[in-house]
Amino acid sequence: MKKIYKIVVGIFVVIGLCSFIGSSFTLPVDKMHVKDYNQRSFWFGPWGQSVVHKGVDIFGSIGTNVFSSTYGIVLIKGYNRIGGNAVMVLSPDLKVHYYAHLDEINTSLFSIVTPGKKIGTLGDTGNAKGKAPHLHYGIHTLIPNLSKLDLSKKHGVRKMFYVDPIPFLNDELNFVRKK
Repeated sequence: MKKIYKIVVGIFVVIGLCSFIGSSFTLPVDKMHVKDYNQRSFWFGPWGQSVVHKGVDIFGSIGTNVFSSTYGIVLIKGYNRIGGNAVMVLSPDLKVHYYAHLDEINTSLFSIVTPGKKIGTLGDTGNAKGKAPHLHYGIHTLIPNLSKLDLSKKHGVRKMFYVDPIPFLNDELNFVRKK
């Protein structure tokens, strides 16, 4: 019961604080550049066990700092078979920011994070073992985006629960993607 209380209080604190200070986005990988990720990797398929790629891979050196890109509360931290060492942060706009393949996790469960707060280091854990080190960064939304609903495609229903992180990265890096 204490955990549930702590989660609920943390969520309200984060939402309350952010209503006063506004939302913010920070790049999730220290000293990253546009060349560190592929502009067309979101929802790219086929993509291994995931079928489609539901985020962006940001490549770099093992041990590079990984930061929370938003205000939020750490809902999940730990290891899973695909993502390896991973952290999930719930932001005030009810989006879950997923940081996977971390070498180290440097945050605690239910802690409140701010943009730029170190949560781990870039790595190659999970199904990235043996591949170039990178951070898999994904954004999931708890409120579906109905404009993304496409019943003509195999994964058209699922896509409305994912947000393309690439425009956020590009905006922060002042990069305009050519269509």
